[in-house]
Amino acid sequence: MLEALEPKRSGGFLPLEHYAAIGEGRSVALVGADGSIDWWCPPDMDSPPLFNRLHDADGGRFSLTPVQPFSIERRYRKDSNVLETTFVTETGKARVTESINSGAGGRLPWCEVARRIEGLSGQVEFEVVIRPICAQGKVRRVNHPNAAIRYIGDLTTTFCHPDEVSIVDDTDQQTTAHYRAEAGSRACIAYLVADKAPLAIPALSEIDDRIDFSDDEWQRWTEKLSYDGPFKSDFIRCALSLKFLLYSKTGAIAAAATSGLPERIGGDKNYDYRYAWVRDAAYTIKAFLRAGALSEAIAAFGWLIRTIDEDGPAPSVVYTLSGGEVPDERVIEVPGYKGSTPVRTGNRAKNQVQLSCYGDLLETASLFAEMGHVLDPSTARLIQRLADQVVDRWQEKDSGLWELEELQHHTFSKVGCWLALDRAARLARHGHIDGDADRWVVESDKIRDWIDTHCWSETKKAYTFYAGTEKLDAALLLTTRFGFEHEGRLAATRNAIQQELAVGPLVYRYSGASGEEGAFVACSCWLVEAFAFLGEVDQAERMLEDLLVPLGNNFGVLCEQIDPQTGAGLGNLPQGLSHLTLLHAIFSLQENR
Repeated sequence: MLEALEPKRSGGFLPLEHYAAIGEGRSVALVGADGSIDWWCPPDMDSPPLFNRLHDADGGRFSLTPVQPFSIERRYRKDSNVLETTFVTETGKARVTESINSGAGGRLPWCEVARRIEGLSGQVEFEVVIRPICAQGKVRRVNHPNAAIRYIGDLTTTFCHPDEVSIVDDTDQQTTAHYRAEAGSRACIAYLVADKAPLAIPALSEIDDRIDFSDDEWQRWTEKLSYDGPFKSDFIRCALSLKFLLYSKTGAIAAAATSGLPERIGGDKNYDYRYAWVRDAAYTIKAFLRAGALSEAIAAFGWLIRTIDEDGPAPSVVYTLSGGEVPDERVIEVPGYKGSTPVRTGNRAKNQVQLSCYGDLLETASLFAEMGHVLDPSTARLIQRLADQVVDRWQEKDSGLWELEELQHHTFSKVGCWLALDRAARLARHGHIDGDADRWVVESDKIRDWIDTHCWSETKKAYTFYAGTEKLDAALLLTTRFGFEHEGRLAATRNAIQQELAVGPLVYRYSGASGEEGAFVACSCWLVEAFAFLGEVDQAERMLEDLLVPLGNNFGVLCEQIDPQTGAGLGNLPQGLSHLTLLHAIFSLQENR
């Protein structure tokens, strides 16, 4: 993990890997290495951005930056998501500790970004810039009797600061201030946001104290994690980053905290990931269950089951964080990160069919039951209904795991259907659900035979991307944990994928993807898993060590993808799938020893 650097902007943008995250279970802010908060969507992760400098070099931000040239040393506090950055200039050193604060009862009724500035030696002169944006309408500043207020759409906001922070410019659009940190000095500044509600103006001392309270809460959560194996520090940081994406209001799990960041610089694959995919939610629930984070797993599983049951009859691919229908995709008129347009919000995956979701759901239910928990009658009926749907639907074409527009008989989708029926039969035979287990087993055997007949390439000695092609799909690495291996076919498939799609420890999603995007972090983790589950654990451990080198080119927050040539991060962040697959890769070593 990065610990020190001299931040440099190019065309007004920082590298994506030079951001850290802070959050409180409702919203996530991205803090650049130069002290600029360039992304924050209060009050909720899927709200319009208040700070959007990731999309527009001249866009919204809350920056706290030395006026002199500087370098930084950065880390999260131990076992915490409270961030510390030490700024080093020719004249002194100062530390900034920041958090989106929680309160004694959990999340606060308002959003509170708090930034503590401590002088360590000499003097460091900081410039503070607060430039919020309004997605619809204008920003309006009002001198209220108790505070200087900006009304931004439905939001009521204010900048809290001590007298030592001198305001040099204050308009509707921007506040500019200066603060000099000297050895032994300490000041706290904060930005407060209320949504359609009265705005509390707490004392700065209370806000400052809540930074340490939030730190204590993060540490208490980390203490509950049950993992005690190899790569433990990587495991804990990964789990903490994944926790950012658990939306505490409902239990939904966001795929990422950002939208519109490019999978290739200058490319057009710039999607909004601030929604809850069934696939990602299921994978994350399994990761939380294995990590011992039971309350998070239960909350997420309950949300997933309720949402699908109410949606019916068949599950959608993706939902909003409140469990509703995802908005139609539309383009936001912004310059885009390093000129990468169009920047999209909403997501077209809402209208797709992705049959592998059935396997994700039923495997999660099976793991839940195997770990000693109880499926209530409503959940058991839903699981039975979904299994019966698989019997009727597995021969359909779909968009596949990668949500491609051309419908195909995707191999991974068929394996997902096999997995769903295999786990449904297991649940029924152990008394967790009703249903015709024998019928499900017969149908699962038919699916396996169909896959072997239509999706195996003798030329490649591998299962292919979909029936009738010679292309490969790295998602098939994931099937090694499902128990689908027979006749050495998954081992052969793994070898073919490694040969064709891997660049060192990094793996592209499918044949031809290298011309469209970076290597996919999740696929790189699945390759490690594939070696572990197929009996080569020592090799898997060596591969994970190699993979952690490019994955460590950041401040503990993983992007969706990495450019193998430059090591640059690509795509949205923090990316849930990247973090949870790294957790599972670490688990796979312990599981298969």
